[in-house]
Amino acid sequence: MVKQVKISSFNEVKSIVAAATLCMDQIGVHDQQGSIADAKSILGMMSLDYTKPVLLVSENPEELEKVYAALVN
Repeated sequence: MVKQVKISSFNEVKSIVAAATLCMDQIGVHDQQGSIADAKSILGMMSLDYTKPVLLVSENPEELEKVYAALVN
């Protein structure tokens, strides 16, 4: 499952990392340049390009929704 999101602040990155850390399955974040980061890794997340929307990716739709909800709330 994939969700496209626009990240515009470091606080949003921290929200994704905090929510992903609570997930049992992996959550990946893909930027438009082809880089992929583990959503549980703040250093990995900081290496991505946020000038364009990124993709949240997971095989578990429930956990992906939890991470997405943490971002939009």
